[in-house]
Amino acid sequence: MKLSDKGVILRAGFITLITLFILNIAAVNPVYAVQKKAADTTVSAADVTFTDIPTAADSIAIRKKHLDSVKKADAAKKAVAKTSASKSKGEKPKTLWQIFIEGLIGGFTAVILPCIYPLLPLTVSFFTKKSGNKSKAVMQSLIYGVSIIVIYVTLGLLISIIFGSDALNELATNGIFNIFFFLLLVVFGASFLGAFEITLPSSLANKLDENSDKGGLAGIFFMAATLVVVSFSCTGPIIGTLLVDAASKGDRLGPAMGMFGFSLALALPFTVFALFPSALKTLPKSGGWLNSVKVVLGFLELAFALKFLSNVDLAYHWHWLDREVFLSLWIAIGLLVGLYLIGKIKFSHDSDVKYLTIPRTFLAIVVFAFVVYMIPGLWGAPLKSISAFLPPEGTQDFNLSAVPDAGSAVVGSNAASVALPVNIGKPKYADNYTSIKTRGLDAWYDYDQALQVSKALHKPILIDFTGFNCVNCRKMEADVWSDKEVFRRIKNDFVLLQLVVDDKADLPVAEQFTSDYSGKKITTLGGKWSDLEAKRFNANSQPLYVMLDSDGNLLKDAAGNEIAPLPAEYHIPLYIKFLDSGISAYKK
Repeated sequence: MKLSDKGVILRAGFITLITLFILNIAAVNPVYAVQKKAADTTVSAADVTFTDIPTAADSIAIRKKHLDSVKKADAAKKAVAKTSASKSKGEKPKTLWQIFIEGLIGGFTAVILPCIYPLLPLTVSFFTKKSGNKSKAVMQSLIYGVSIIVIYVTLGLLISIIFGSDALNELATNGIFNIFFFLLLVVFGASFLGAFEITLPSSLANKLDENSDKGGLAGIFFMAATLVVVSFSCTGPIIGTLLVDAASKGDRLGPAMGMFGFSLALALPFTVFALFPSALKTLPKSGGWLNSVKVVLGFLELAFALKFLSNVDLAYHWHWLDREVFLSLWIAIGLLVGLYLIGKIKFSHDSDVKYLTIPRTFLAIVVFAFVVYMIPGLWGAPLKSISAFLPPEGTQDFNLSAVPDAGSAVVGSNAASVALPVNIGKPKYADNYTSIKTRGLDAWYDYDQALQVSKALHKPILIDFTGFNCVNCRKMEADVWSDKEVFRRIKNDFVLLQLVVDDKADLPVAEQFTSDYSGKKITTLGGKWSDLEAKRFNANSQPLYVMLDSDGNLLKDAAGNEIAPLPAEYHIPLYIKFLDSGISAYKK
C-alpha cells in the first residue's frame, strides 16, 4: 500500500460517517409543547343562584363564585399544559444535540474537501511565521477559529430570526418550502458532481482579503471571513443541507446549533495544528481523493433531496413517488456510487483509478451490500432499518409481505361492521389515507364518527395523531405496531382513530372555522386535527397516542388518574403496558 493510502483511509472514514448522517438525518422528529391558553369565556348558569329580591351583596357573591370557578378551570389547564410541556421539553435537548452532532460531522467532512484541506498547512504556516513564536501563533489560531465559529453561528441565528419559531415549525409540511428544498439539494448535488461551482462574488472575497492585511484582531477576523467566502463552493452545499434540516425541525435554536457544530469542527484542525505544527507532516497529500469525497457527497445530496419531494407527494396526494419508485431511485444512486468507487464511472474532473485500495474496496462492499438489502423492498419487504425514511408501505403497488398474525383476531372490518348502525357509514376521508394504512388494521379518520363506532362496539378509542411526513410515526408502525401482541390489541380491543395533522385537503367551506384556541382560520383537514390536538391535549407532536372512552373523555386508571397521552415509545413492553392500562380502564 502506498503512503498516499493514508489519505484514502481518512477519506473512507469520513465518507462512512457522512453516509450514516444522511441515512439517520431527521431520524428523530422533535417534540414541541403548545403552551397557549384558550380564553375561558363560557359562564355556566349552574353556578348562579337567583333570589326573589337580589341585593348588591348577592351580586358580588355571585361574581366572586364565577371568578373562583374560572380560576380553577384555568389552573387545571395550566397544570395539563405544564405536564405536556415538561414531556416535550424532555426531548428538546436530544434534538438539539442531534443537530449539533450532524453539524459536527458536516464540518469534519468539509475539512477534507478540496477548498479547505489544502489551506490547512498554508494557514498554520502563516500564523507560525508571522507571529515569530509558538505561543503567539497559538493565540492567533484560537482567535481565527473563534472568528470562524462566530461567523457561522451568526448565519444560523439570522435564519432563526428571519423565519421565527412558528414558521420553522411549519416548514416540514409546507409544500412550497419542501419543493424549494428538493430543488436546492438537487443543485447542491449537481455542484458536488462537478456540473458547476457555487461561489460568492469575487469582489467580496477581494474586499475581505484586503481587510485581513490590517493586522490585529480585526485582521484575523477578516482572514477567517475570507476563508468562509472562498471555500463556499465546497461548504455551501453542506451548510445548505444542514440549515434545511435544522430549520425544518421547527426549533428556534436548530440552525444556530447546527452552525455551531459545523464551525467548531471546521475551526478545530487549524487550532490543533497550530499547537502541534509537526503533525502537519503526517497529513496525506492533496490529490484526486479529495474530489472523490465531493462526488460521493453529491450522490448523497441527491438521495437526501428525494425525501423532501416525497413529503410533498404524500401531503398533496400526488402519488408520484410511491415506495417502489423511491426505492428504485435510491437503488440506482447506490449502484452509481458503488461503480464510481471501483472506478467504473469517471467524471470529467476525476483522475484515473489505476488500482483499488483497501479502503475503497471495503466502502464499495458496504455500498453494494446496502443496494442488495434494498432490492426486496421493491416487493414489499419491510426494510425496518430505513423504514422511517421511506414512503409508507401503503403506497406500495405490489406487496408480497404477509399481514401480521393477529391470533384470534377477527380479520377485516366487515365482520365487525355487522354491529354498526347503518347511519355510521364507511370511514370518512379513507381515500386520503391509503398511503399510510397499516395492513390488517381498520382505522377511522373522523373524530365524531369514531365516537359513534366506539359506542356501537363498546370499545375504547385509540387516537393516533400522525402525519404523512412524520418519520417517527413510520418507525412506530414498522417497529412497534408490527409486533404480534401490539397488533392484536390495537385490532381487537380498540377503535383506531388516525388523525393526520398535515393533510392539506381543503375542508368544505361550511366546515371551516376560526380556532378559539390559536385564533387562526382553519381551512384544511389536517389543520382541524392539529387544532384538536393542541386544544384538547396541549401538545403539537406526532406521533401522540391518546385513549378515550366512548364519550370522548380520557380514560382513568385504578387510582382515578387520567391516563396521559403517550408520544413515540419504541420499547414494546412499555407500549403494551400503555395499551393494557386503557383496556382495563374501559372495562371497569
